[in-house]
Amino acid sequence: MKIKHLLIIGFTVITTVIFAQQKPNVVVILADDIGVGDISYYREMHSKNIVVETPTLDKLAKEGIVFTDAHSPAALCAPTRYAIMTGNHCYRSYAPWGVWGSYQPSPIEENQLTLGKLMKNAGYTTSFFGKWGFGMDFGRKDDPNTVYRSPRKEHELDVDISKVLDKGPVQNGFDYSFMYPAGIQAEPYAVYENGVMMPLNENSKIVLITQENMSKLNVKLDKKEGLGDSYWNPYNSGELLVNKAVDFIENTSNKKPFFMYYCSQAVHLPHTPSTELNGKKIAGTTPSSHLDMVKELDVQMEMLIKALKEKGVYNNTLFIFTSDNGGLLEKETLKAGHKSNDIYRGGKNQCYEGGTRVPFIAWWPGKIKAKTVSDTPILGIDIMATLAGVTNQKIEDNQAMDSSNLLPILLEQKKEKAHPFLITQAGTGKQTMITEDGWKLIIQVDKKDKTNATRTPFALFNLNKNVSENESKNLINNPTYQDKVKELFEKYNRTRDRKVKTGKI
Repeated sequence: MKIKHLLIIGFTVITTVIFAQQKPNVVVILADDIGVGDISYYREMHSKNIVVETPTLDKLAKEGIVFTDAHSPAALCAPTRYAIMTGNHCYRSYAPWGVWGSYQPSPIEENQLTLGKLMKNAGYTTSFFGKWGFGMDFGRKDDPNTVYRSPRKEHELDVDISKVLDKGPVQNGFDYSFMYPAGIQAEPYAVYENGVMMPLNENSKIVLITQENMSKLNVKLDKKEGLGDSYWNPYNSGELLVNKAVDFIENTSNKKPFFMYYCSQAVHLPHTPSTELNGKKIAGTTPSSHLDMVKELDVQMEMLIKALKEKGVYNNTLFIFTSDNGGLLEKETLKAGHKSNDIYRGGKNQCYEGGTRVPFIAWWPGKIKAKTVSDTPILGIDIMATLAGVTNQKIEDNQAMDSSNLLPILLEQKKEKAHPFLITQAGTGKQTMITEDGWKLIIQVDKKDKTNATRTPFALFNLNKNVSENESKNLINNPTYQDKVKELFEKYNRTRDRKVKTGKI
């Protein structure tokens, strides 16, 4: 009996090891406000003026595949984060332009597939790190079991921020989470481990975080004052985040395969770089605090890669890096000669290429051919279907409707379209965009129409000849191209209004 029992245990261990070897670990990085020009590998494609190097990301790019026509679903973070998490276009949620407050209803529906649920279904240990970025459920202070809903006023003091009641990472398929509900830029100014507020100090208390007390740390709040941890200091947020992620790799990687969705705080405002990270000086080492954060992001990636190597799982990991929207147009950074959006017009929040064109790097040793560059137009939304392909899962027809499986492109380098056309959107200007075969139509949505049904063609650019979207070559009123305007406008309206599925799984 003992021998038989030992054989069963041995067989189980062997099976577990084989299972872990067959399925790669997966690390998905979603940077915050990083444009293509912020990654020196991309910048070098068009310029020799490299102000800040990103050696870790450059190395991943050279050892894997780089997409030069990748786009975030939106030019702002919240709608993008919903779209990547669910594989659906932003307009499929109840708040197509984004859920901006942590105390707002989540756009993720009860039975909706998420990246966490997908990978958990495949037998992975799942984890979420960093900025969640859209609504969830906190309780009321006077009744902690009743959900608090935000009136979006200054000084919201009636909310119990001690724990997340629902709609956070834990409820969306992530076994472990270390979360900043709204990043480092908005309330609550606190950190949550598995949905429970983690004190930043043994003497931590929940207090009102004001500009007055943040000024003592030389921090300018990006959003309004609100509740948080009395020891809140965004200068420490990057180090805290990446060390927790490293700990997860060290404690998990020798068991079953793991999935990590890492949403960095870099490089969103306030620009509060670490003094030092991984033995490297960060703050004050570049021409601007914004670029210090770019450097910090690369060092965070270095630490994650180092952890993978030390645990012996480096060669069995798929690593995907992208951003939630285009880069920032910071005066001090621009003055130094750094162009966060490279050759593209505009930046974050805008309807031009600089608003949505983002880096997208995929690296998988022994699987993805090194030094590969693809000009296939893709979306951040495609991560969902791609991971389904990696884990050999079928996605139901009513889930992840706009996500396309990039695995054939990653592994076989087939020259095929991931999408017949791309649909993206801007931010507060309320423009949407449709791009097909290099022709880009920008559509203005009436800001007063809450149904988003009143739309007007705004601009037409031929990106094949005018990738910088020079306004003098805006063809919207050119009689020669009115058929193209009509064609793209009707295609967008038909796709959106009829809820047409656009992904290719």
